[in-house]
Amino acid sequence: MLEPSNSNKNAALEARRQAACPRGVGVQTQVFVARAQNAELWDVSGKRFIDFGSGIAVLATGHRHPQVVEAVRAQLDAFHHTCFQVTPYEGYVALCERLNAITPGAFAKKTALFTTGVEAVENAVKVAKAATGRNAVIAFSGAFHGRTLMGLALTGKVNPYKAGFGAMPPDVWHVPFPAEALGVSVDDSLQAIDRLFKTDVDPRRVAALIIEPVQGEGGFYVAPPKLFQSLRAVCDEHGILLIVDEVQTGFGRTGKMFALEHYGVDADLITMAKSLAGGFPLSALTGRATVMDAVAPGGLGGTYAGNPIAVAAALAVLDIMQKEALVQRAQALGERLLAHLEPLRARVPQIAQVRALGGMVAMEFRDSSSGVALPEFTKRIQDIALEKGLLLLTCGVYGNVIRFLFPLTIQDAVFAEGLALLSDSLLQA
Repeated sequence: MLEPSNSNKNAALEARRQAACPRGVGVQTQVFVARAQNAELWDVSGKRFIDFGSGIAVLATGHRHPQVVEAVRAQLDAFHHTCFQVTPYEGYVALCERLNAITPGAFAKKTALFTTGVEAVENAVKVAKAATGRNAVIAFSGAFHGRTLMGLALTGKVNPYKAGFGAMPPDVWHVPFPAEALGVSVDDSLQAIDRLFKTDVDPRRVAALIIEPVQGEGGFYVAPPKLFQSLRAVCDEHGILLIVDEVQTGFGRTGKMFALEHYGVDADLITMAKSLAGGFPLSALTGRATVMDAVAPGGLGGTYAGNPIAVAAALAVLDIMQKEALVQRAQALGERLLAHLEPLRARVPQIAQVRALGGMVAMEFRDSSSGVALPEFTKRIQDIALEKGLLLLTCGVYGNVIRFLFPLTIQDAVFAEGLALLSDSLLQA
């Protein structure tokens, strides 16, 4: 059998993918990666791309950071699996200690490790129910909390996540997330919670309220400070636990180690994943020690939860974040991107809004006269950029937002090159 030429390798692999993989695993591009380094990747045909997606916010420390690679190699030389619930190991404990220390909140904390972001979210709900003896959970429209059934129940976006899966787990209630572009204010959100308590669910039955400080899939809408302060007051009044989902925002991307630090309030439980382990599957749930200890032994964990290789990578990531001042770099990169986008707004009238919290930046596209969302225009920009060698991600309930999730380690020259490609793509679209 003849090997496909370089120009046909992506197409040949795409044909194999379609034959072997279910269509439910949606794939954004037909670019099959052969190798990557920091903020650049090369496909099987040898074409180079600048990565402004980071595997959906996973690679704050970039592809194959040397310190992460070395930590993983060292752990492989020792052992790569035992299951922490059978024979524990120091790395797991050390990572929990460090997360307890760096997460917001001047109180005793404990941490449990898992594998995926949605595992951390599901276990946060389990802990909240055990600690309160209650069942109901409140989430926000536009939220994304994962693809398992409880994650889907919490998620506030039907297509493509909930479509076709039938009834969701009960006693999950949604209220509008405040977003200027959607015409929803903080007062609207708070009034919706008050109305929910009056018409649908007794607040004394609510175990937890879960929120993303910046909605990821929902469109990179930033929660206003007033919302967080008011939610903390509502939770305190009714004995509800506040869960903050930092799966996408955590680990420096917003110009703080955790986005919650922008708000001056404490969470009872914090979920994290994505950039936690530099590309290795690991998530964590950190919370008040008294709350975390509400679950009986055996109620938390998993065969691969806190895998030693991923834990070693995470410990290296924490060292890199501090050594390379990546929290501060996120803020600086975000400011550079905003400064680059501002003059483009006059030349691309479809840019309805540019919003940011630190390095989490997004552009929303709407018709300048009618205000109608423009998902097709957004997709065209993404496609043009990909052809030019720039990988972009979209998001939003209407699919009309481009979000920027470049590695925080991206070299200045590569970042500038990516911004130039972005400008060209916007103007060409």
